[in-house]
Amino acid sequence: MTLHYQAAVLHEARSALRVERVAAAPLAPSDVLVGVRAAGLCHTDLEVIDGALRYPMPIVLGHEAAGVIEDVGSAVRRLKKGDHVILSWNPHCGHCYYCDRGLPILCEDYLAKGSQAVQFDGTCKARRASGEELKHLMFLGAFAEYCIVPEQQAIAVTRDIPFDRASLIGCGVMTGVGAALNVAHIGRADTVMVIGCGAVGLAAVQGARLAGAAKIIAVDIDDGKLALAQRMGATQGVNNKQEVAAIARRETFGRGADVVIEAAGSAAAFRTSIEAVRPGGEVVWLGKIDVNTDVTFRWGALMQEISASGARATARRGQRATSPCWRRPISTAASCWTSDHPAHQSRCDQPGLFGAARRKGDPQRDHVRITSDDRRRSAQPRHWPNR
Repeated sequence: MTLHYQAAVLHEARSALRVERVAAAPLAPSDVLVGVRAAGLCHTDLEVIDGALRYPMPIVLGHEAAGVIEDVGSAVRRLKKGDHVILSWNPHCGHCYYCDRGLPILCEDYLAKGSQAVQFDGTCKARRASGEELKHLMFLGAFAEYCIVPEQQAIAVTRDIPFDRASLIGCGVMTGVGAALNVAHIGRADTVMVIGCGAVGLAAVQGARLAGAAKIIAVDIDDGKLALAQRMGATQGVNNKQEVAAIARRETFGRGADVVIEAAGSAAAFRTSIEAVRPGGEVVWLGKIDVNTDVTFRWGALMQEISASGARATARRGQRATSPCWRRPISTAASCWTSDHPAHQSRCDQPGLFGAARRKGDPQRDHVRITSDDRRRSAQPRHWPNR
């Protein structure tokens, strides 16, 4: 029997989404049917709506979601009906040149099929009433009552994390926390600057705190967001109207920040990140602008042995990265942010989302860096701060 459900469909850029009744495709052996319980509106979704990010239409947007497994294909072994899951938008083959090097975000199949807006097996999993195939943003299409994904894209989580918090882990939290723990090399005495205090930037602030940074300078144009960043673990808030690079040097005896994580997504923020980092420091760019936009830098600022990297996904592999992400700090952190659930109250006894996750001597917290390379999984441990 064909499943029919409601989905928000975008037919053309710069137009309103239309809620339509659509039909689901039959499950492939490795597929799972997920009843979507919460989906975040990410800036990437807005870029598709605005036309800055071009995809084939009609398309179902939404890639930051959580829900419940409603049905499973015949070959599914890890998941079962009733499991609560976070959805991952980065499926990967596991055996191409980049997957073998622990870079699933560059998986050759993923990159080849992503722009086609199909699912990872190359098919579309939903149709309009007219029979026309619907495309899926980032292998999900979660602005709907249901979505069908391969088993690898659904990561089981415990039932005590609310769906609206769990959904954030699938993109914004994983990106920000992962930038601090998996991309940047943050030491205990380091000064970290986070430019942009939206969802991703706030997650980066928390990741920097978990990594043990001595100072965390949050930068934004919104004083309300700066106040929230300080609740999350920032030691200082700086309004972007001030001279940000000068403040970074002032706080570090003239050097500049050891690590700058940019999460604002503007050409000005990219330039500021380079000006604010110290010689030999690290810059991680998380924000993005139109792919055809030029960004200029002062050449002298680049000639100081700076390491700069752009990161679209900063957790290594969905099952190995997202699951530890919620098991360790996030399951507590996300619920401490705004939850009034009785089970969470006793754990919110320290400032910042991750405060209650720091428990001395917890063996599950030995390794911060999450990697898909089995040869390095037991390599040099990085310990959780016990502040």
